[in-house]
Amino acid sequence: MHLWQATVSFCLLASAALPTAAASSWGFTDATVAVQPKGAGINGGFKEQFSSSKPLSEVISLGGADTLRLTLTTQEGSSAKRPHQAFLLLQDTHTGLDISYPFTVKENGKSRVELTQKELPLQFLHLADPVDARVVIGSFGSSEPYDNSVFKLSIDRDPNVPIPTVEPARYGKLPEIHHIFRDDPSNPTIIITLAFVAMVVAALPVLAGVWLLLGANVNHLPTAFKSAPLSHALFLGSLLGFEGIFFLYYTSWNLFQTLPAAAAVGTVAFLSGSRALGEVQGRRFAGLR
Repeated sequence: MHLWQATVSFCLLASAALPTAAASSWGFTDATVAVQPKGAGINGGFKEQFSSSKPLSEVISLGGADTLRLTLTTQEGSSAKRPHQAFLLLQDTHTGLDISYPFTVKENGKSRVELTQKELPLQFLHLADPVDARVVIGSFGSSEPYDNSVFKLSIDRDPNVPIPTVEPARYGKLPEIHHIFRDDPSNPTIIITLAFVAMVVAALPVLAGVWLLLGANVNHLPTAFKSAPLSHALFLGSLLGFEGIFFLYYTSWNLFQTLPAAAAVGTVAFLSGSRALGEVQGRRFAGLR
């Protein structure tokens, strides 16, 4: 019994003496920063490597026609992995002004970001001192995120090019807007209206003559109205109703008044017209037409 207790105590002391496993953290490897002037070619310009534990000591200059390119491989512990967030953070330590640019990250952790002066806010162009370039990497889980300064970035402006001014107030009261609405469309003059009415009325005798020339049988009107009086009456009435709706729309109605009335008259015309045409088809099959 005493031997067992001594063994348990020894195991507990040994486990307490072992160093605790360090929690994994995010970082990066194979980091390279390059500044390529416009027209310098593939190997032209500045290029330097750095690590997550040793930032660059020299200040990197970004000119007006330069392109800053930062590449690295994100890691969780010692394994290359894609994080939830990875971005380059530019921060002015004096004013607290900062802006972030996300990395384009692949599944194997290969990350890349490019930056020019055109993509910087106007406030950064007025800074005289270099700004901190920080790499921020983090994701879900218990791993510690990475947030450290990796180099200093100097934004060098061309002295011959004026610096754009910064708006003093980004938000504020705007001038009052006065809307000018167009007048409602007016109908044509009475002379034009009467001219078109006269042309339509003059075409009616021509239409009747062509109708009779083609063999219209007017003698069947009593038979048609006797066989289906309600259908023929409603169908002809709906056609006249459409003309009345068009007249009211032309003179006084608006579109919201015209559409419900046209839908109601159209339903009546469809139902009564199908029955009226059915009656005409029955007389045609009987050989009466």
